[in-house]
Amino acid sequence: MLDWLQDHRLWLLGLSVVAFVGGLVAVPIVLIRMPADYFVREGPTAAAFSGRHPVVRWTLRIAKNLLGAVLLLAGLVMIFTPGQGLLGIVLGLSLLDVPGKRKLQLRIVGRPKIQQSINKLRARWNRPPLVVDNEP
Repeated sequence: MLDWLQDHRLWLLGLSVVAFVGGLVAVPIVLIRMPADYFVREGPTAAAFSGRHPVVRWTLRIAKNLLGAVLLLAGLVMIFTPGQGLLGIVLGLSLLDVPGKRKLQLRIVGRPKIQQSINKLRARWNRPPLVVDNEP
């Protein structure tokens, strides 16, 4: 395993740089465009891609989950490198279709410093602050 990592270190470095830059670009865009009540909604009442052809619906769902996985991985990398790690994790989780994601998102976004960072970014773009129910 270590030999493989050493043989592919340039590719891994390139992937790390792309994930870092991608996270720095994607995280603010998604946080700015996110509805202010995203974290207090009950959740989607109907499937997000309903009414579309099944092939399109599944393609969009797979693409959404792949993007979520990339953002989640970029967030995990950015915890140990410069970047917005926790925000990347929150965004990645919000795109993934996994059980228990809502509770984890609320634990992360409910932290005062994270919430202040998000709202400061949103204020710069004249967006209302996110509403978060901080109760367990």
